[in-house]
Amino acid sequence: MMSHGTIKVGDILRVSCVFAPTRVVEISDRHVSIAWPWEQIDPDSEIRWNGHYAIPRTQGSYESRLSLFQTDPAPWTLSAGDSCGVGIPEQLVRVIGIEHCDPPQEVGWLPRPHTMLIVLPADYEDPQGLAEGDTISAPSVAPVRFERVQQEEAPGG
Repeated sequence: MMSHGTIKVGDILRVSCVFAPTRVVEISDRHVSIAWPWEQIDPDSEIRWNGHYAIPRTQGSYESRLSLFQTDPAPWTLSAGDSCGVGIPEQLVRVIGIEHCDPPQEVGWLPRPHTMLIVLPADYEDPQGLAEGDTISAPSVAPVRFERVQQEEAPGG
């Protein structure tokens, strides 16, 4: 495992997270909301997070293509009350942004992250730079693993 401080915009990372059991709390046309099995609600936060996490539900959609966390079984097969797993299947992502937070960012859960890596699938073509990507926050209770597999070359190198 590497330090978040050594990662740079443009680096390619191999990312994964072991699937954890959870349950479906709510279904909409676009999302499956699950009970988040890792971070806890921050009682001192002004942001009132409900402990749920929304995962894109539409098969093959732009949103689902960019989302790191997935359900098993697939989100479009789930109904409210179902048991499922949530995690990140191993994949390659490109770092498109890094946000350092001092003090750690108030997001509604604990631990409050001090670093946010914004990533896109490594093979995702975004010529206009409009995609927002997904976020890996650190620290995180979720057992997200990542390693750099390709480092962005310095300008002129």
